[in-house]
Amino acid sequence: MNNYSSQERKRALSGLNTFLTKMYGFMTLAVLVSALTACLTMTVFAQQVLTYFTNHQAMVWVLLLVPIALSMGISFKATRNPVASFIMLMAISIIYGLEFALIAGVYTQTQIASAFVSSAGVFAAMAIYGSVTKRSLDNAGAYASAALIGLLVAWLINMFLRSAAVAYVFSFIAVIIFTVLTAWDAKKMRQIYEQFGDQVSVDGLAVLGAMQLYLDFVNLFLQFLQIFGMSDSRN
Repeated sequence: MNNYSSQERKRALSGLNTFLTKMYGFMTLAVLVSALTACLTMTVFAQQVLTYFTNHQAMVWVLLLVPIALSMGISFKATRNPVASFIMLMAISIIYGLEFALIAGVYTQTQIASAFVSSAGVFAAMAIYGSVTKRSLDNAGAYASAALIGLLVAWLINMFLRSAAVAYVFSFIAVIIFTVLTAWDAKKMRQIYEQFGDQVSVDGLAVLGAMQLYLDFVNLFLQFLQIFGMSDSRN
């Protein structure tokens, strides 16, 4: 009986490790695709992209709205159609890579590198913590989600006020929120796998988790980028 239980635990642990490897592998691939897209956009295709968006300014809204639609598609289809969800994840990473390239001209290479290293460090620490901790992060995640909604409302108001000081403070608040959400999403995906991993597609769950963690990382990066950019402008 003890040997049977031990074997069951080993199989469960092996399955969990496989799931986490896939999830973080997909997430890392999405980040690399975004980085490659941004690099190619700023170098090889810089002139073509600049000309296109200068002549088609409405496409900026497409870049902003399409990732939202694709994210919803992954949320609804991940466990039913893992392949299509993976393709949508790669599409999201390409679009965000293009967006990064369009805003990169406002920042220096040092600011971009500092933001990337900072966001990568915070993300890695919180993702590992969320994946291994036995503590419940439900309350922290709920508070962070509520705070994010409030921050979005305040951010929309500040779009009309145009206060740089307020935007600067909001960036720090956003970093705290997405730091908590990173740990919560990592913990949540582990719990979902442990509860339903034998009932749904593991690859689909991995894509869903990768998307959530990728968006956490992207938001951390953007907030750190704004912090470093505004900090240098104040000096």
